[in-house]
Amino acid sequence: MIDVILGLQWGDEGKGKIVDFFAKDYDVVARFQGGPNAGHTLYRNGEKLVLRQIPSGIFNEGKINLIGNGVVLDPISLEKECEQLTKFEGDLKKNLYVAERTNLIIPTHRALDKASELAKGNSKIGSTLKGISPAYMDKTGRNALRVGDILNPDFKNMYEALKEKHYVILNSYGFDEDISQDEADFFNAIEFLKTLNIVNGEYFINKLLKEGKKVLAEGAQGSMLDVDFGTFPFVTSSNTISAGVCSGLGVAPQHIKEVIGITKAYCTRVGSGPFPSELDNEDGQRLRDIGKEYGAVTGRPRRCGWIDLVALDFACMINGVTQLVMTKADVLDHFEKLEVCSAYSLDGKEITEVPLRLDLASYQPKFEAFEGWHTDISQAKSYDGLPGKMKDYITFINDYLGVPVKYISNGPEREQLIKI
Repeated sequence: MIDVILGLQWGDEGKGKIVDFFAKDYDVVARFQGGPNAGHTLYRNGEKLVLRQIPSGIFNEGKINLIGNGVVLDPISLEKECEQLTKFEGDLKKNLYVAERTNLIIPTHRALDKASELAKGNSKIGSTLKGISPAYMDKTGRNALRVGDILNPDFKNMYEALKEKHYVILNSYGFDEDISQDEADFFNAIEFLKTLNIVNGEYFINKLLKEGKKVLAEGAQGSMLDVDFGTFPFVTSSNTISAGVCSGLGVAPQHIKEVIGITKAYCTRVGSGPFPSELDNEDGQRLRDIGKEYGAVTGRPRRCGWIDLVALDFACMINGVTQLVMTKADVLDHFEKLEVCSAYSLDGKEITEVPLRLDLASYQPKFEAFEGWHTDISQAKSYDGLPGKMKDYITFINDYLGVPVKYISNGPEREQLIKI
């Protein structure tokens, strides 16, 4: 059995805490896509930790944590991440596994990312410049280096051949950057990567499934950033939806059971691209300040707005979501009035479907108003302890989506999660 936890908005929904909370009920936690631009934030004894590539179940004793083949892996970032976590978890290596088909990010991927984004000028996508898009392009272009290749005695020559291909492209951009220090760090990190448990990921996880082990598949980014179904072209480079679990881990669809979708009680987005319910006003700034809406990896301020149920309903549909977790509900404690985007007005017509190109469509969001509960819910321990106006808000969302909210996060700590 595989259950899936993934984001339903534009990322930053608080997936790390939720995976960390649920991991105790599973034998395996597996990342199935994305790269080091992920920022899954956990708290240990009040101290903030950010996981970029390591699965969020790493702090659960005796749990297997697998980086799947759908991920693009930056060895430099991975080594730094492991070093930072050793003070909390002594021996990461015993529970951390890496699929040998996982693609590598090399130094020239980051240079290509930077050159490409600079060339776009005002039309830039908002890349985090981590080399993720060029690494996925090499994967689909059949040029990539993979984790299993580092064990090949000819790996250095394989690396040089790919680097030369990249330099042809970089020269066409007129982009010149010294990557010698990055290269030194990269090959040091490759030696570190060799000390981890490198496995044939698809056989490894299917063997565990045959043994009756329970697997939790962890997504990065969010469904509205999916390369096929997100707000293209302002998307990430991988399939962030539940279908990506199968190709990102090497498992068959019949193994997937629950799809647990994570949504904030409001909505945020980082970088460029359409955002129908965005609030470019005082309420938007209050959401940002109260919710501490700044990127866990980049530190960039997030754009903020009311929850968008049109986009959320779309995400529930394409993922086959069976239950919802609502995070950061406590942020709304401070608002006397709330709104919910329930439809778009497009060319004078009201629609409840996400258009092909939101960035090109002339639309206006339609909002439903709610009274805020204006009550501190951070100490609540049960659904019965929540204010009635908040329950009205939750009920409206349940009825609109046809998918139940089963958990509400009322604070950053692991224990601040209310089961309905």
